[in-house]
Amino acid sequence: MASTEPKGNDAIASNSPETASNKKSSKDDFAPEVVDHPPPSFANDDGVEINYRTLKWWQAGMVMIAETISLGILSLPAVVANLGLVPGIILIFVMGVLSTYSGYVLGEFRRQYPWVQSFGDAGEVLGRPFGMGRFCQEFLGWAQTIFVIFVMGSHLLTWTICLNTLTDSSTCTIVWAFVGLAVFWVLNVPRTLKYASYMSFFSFFSIFTAVLVTMIDVGIEKPIGTTSIEISRHVGFTSAFLSVTNIAVAFSGHSCFFSIISEFKEPNEWPKALAMLQICDTTIYMIASVVIYIYVGPDVPAPALTAADSIKVRKAIWGIAIPTIVIAGVIYGHVAAKYIFVRAFGGTKHIVKRTLIGTLGWIVITGVVWVIALVIAESIPVFSSLLGLVCALFASWFSYGLPGIFWMFMNRGEWFKDGKMIAKFGANAVLILTGLLLCALGLWSSAEAIHTEAATSAWSCKSNA
Repeated sequence: MASTEPKGNDAIASNSPETASNKKSSKDDFAPEVVDHPPPSFANDDGVEINYRTLKWWQAGMVMIAETISLGILSLPAVVANLGLVPGIILIFVMGVLSTYSGYVLGEFRRQYPWVQSFGDAGEVLGRPFGMGRFCQEFLGWAQTIFVIFVMGSHLLTWTICLNTLTDSSTCTIVWAFVGLAVFWVLNVPRTLKYASYMSFFSFFSIFTAVLVTMIDVGIEKPIGTTSIEISRHVGFTSAFLSVTNIAVAFSGHSCFFSIISEFKEPNEWPKALAMLQICDTTIYMIASVVIYIYVGPDVPAPALTAADSIKVRKAIWGIAIPTIVIAGVIYGHVAAKYIFVRAFGGTKHIVKRTLIGTLGWIVITGVVWVIALVIAESIPVFSSLLGLVCALFASWFSYGLPGIFWMFMNRGEWFKDGKMIAKFGANAVLILTGLLLCALGLWSSAEAIHTEAATSAWSCKSNA
């Protein structure tokens, strides 16, 4: 089906009511009904100075690889060690398949409603038939923003661990957090993802090299534990489910997908970018988690980059990882700031023109979201528990539950039309059930884990390396 995206540079401009209402459905389209006008959150200014539609599919793929293969991979070796080799591998594969399909569903939803740029706009579409469009827009839009800010907090936390490792904890951890705040903030000044796409190459090379060096080092030195391998392990429910949430968060880039698709030159090329992402992340996750677990043993730490035996090698690895810690955080910062910026200035010239008010507004918004991220990072100073909490609260829905709900919405009345639709109905029911279980049980497990780690000091100068 031909793209219904508006042409030209006005990526923030909404589709006209005529474009949306005249969109024809076919047998290959998911939904029989198309909303007749876009949500009221975008600029309608004709003069464009800032071109938001600049991403080619491979550039978008690199952006998604940079924001997905970052912190999640650092917890996976510990997950495999906790669950055992076989359950760990199976869960990584299954969650990868589910996240691939849910990403495809998000692309289909966005193709049907081409003005959608965030989960907030998708929520507006979802709630409109029930008279709850504005409520759903606000609820999902701000939930997405809060989730992204939590992930930003994870990047700031990892930044402090990195700096403490590199400097032998010579400076207060809170100081390093504020240094990170300044670095992330400055790099978030550009208003489009085009710049992040170029930096994403360095991000991917950074994390790939850091993990590769870690695997080589542990393969030679066997630094921690007994290197005993367990095919499976009997662990408590809390520990096991926290491991599941850490796997889920490794595939949780979906919160940024709508925003990234909205900056595509050709949105119909979304499946290519998604395939590029999922092949890369699943392959790297499998190899890194298995190799590091086999050579380190049951005591593999999280983040996994601290598994190297030699202090010098450990420092070198963390130094190599700096670009991915920073760049992936900047991508999430862009998504959070862009949502707030569009909501604040939607319908005005400040969206697409380089005005003083627009520039200052963007700088202030990016600064505020990074300050909030810093508060989160210092308040929950345990890496795995923060990731688990983030997954339970948000990734469970954005990566799994909501895509399933979107499919049900697009295909209401046709769920059991034929065998193919019944199979798709079953797949999306699994997505919704996965989201429910990750949210409910993940929250319980994360809360218990954070409670048992109460001795870990928040807002402390003590090293977290």
